[in-house]
Amino acid sequence: MGELPMSGTIAASLSRQKKLANFLTYTFLILLSISMLLPFFWMASASLQMDKDVFRFPFRWIPREPRWKNYLLIWKRVPFLTFIMNTVKLTTIITALQIFTSSLAAYAFAKLRFKGRDLIFTCYIATIAIPWQVYMVPQFIIMRRLGLGDSHLALILLQTFTAFGVFLMRQFFVSIPGELSEAARIDGLGEYGIFFRIILPNAKPALATLTIYSLVLVWNDFMGPLIYLSSEKLKTIQLGLRMFIAQYSAEYSLIMAASLVSLVPIILLFVFLQRFFIEGVATSGIKG
Repeated sequence: MGELPMSGTIAASLSRQKKLANFLTYTFLILLSISMLLPFFWMASASLQMDKDVFRFPFRWIPREPRWKNYLLIWKRVPFLTFIMNTVKLTTIITALQIFTSSLAAYAFAKLRFKGRDLIFTCYIATIAIPWQVYMVPQFIIMRRLGLGDSHLALILLQTFTAFGVFLMRQFFVSIPGELSEAARIDGLGEYGIFFRIILPNAKPALATLTIYSLVLVWNDFMGPLIYLSSEKLKTIQLGLRMFIAQYSAEYSLIMAASLVSLVPIILLFVFLQRFFIEGVATSGIKG
């Protein structure tokens, strides 16, 4: 009988320790999140102030008189709309092609059996470890000899295939039960039918993850467009930002406004697809 109060005391002590641990953990995570978001808050606030107030101390986080016209001026100083449309074009086409090619290759590596499959997959995935700078010059020479210099087509062809995308999709496809494919084959479906009707509908998280990855990578690409694009009418948003900074290096409020505009599409995309993105990352490595 004397052990019951002791057990209750121990349980209460463990409960308090657990609550304290949770409190400290959440406090740390909140502080970490604030520290990561602080530069974005500063950028948004600075974009609504005059240049002389951007680096004032102490910094005024909420402007007394927000200068919304800063967001109107950036469209007049450089052809920002052209840069955005070029980036949207490249991002959409490259992302769609990467999803298509990666999914098809991943299906072959995950669900089809052929001689040397695992060796080919290993060699292909090993290319992820090769830095782009190693083969950057040969790629440029090839594109130039094909007459694709200063064109969007060069960037599209070079980024149509991605080893990371194949790896991501393959890992997810492996986790889909093979019985579904076998049942579909018994019903008379071919491999393309199985791919489009069975595999892809069950791979939405992985597709969303690859979509976000590809969109962010292409949207933020700077070196590729810098190397292949020289005409102003073909330049992307990242080259446009560089041009804007070079021309208006002293107008920090306008630079912050332009930078924020370039980030908004990617932020909105992640907000809408974050559930699928987290699920895809969590499940893509279940089986190897």
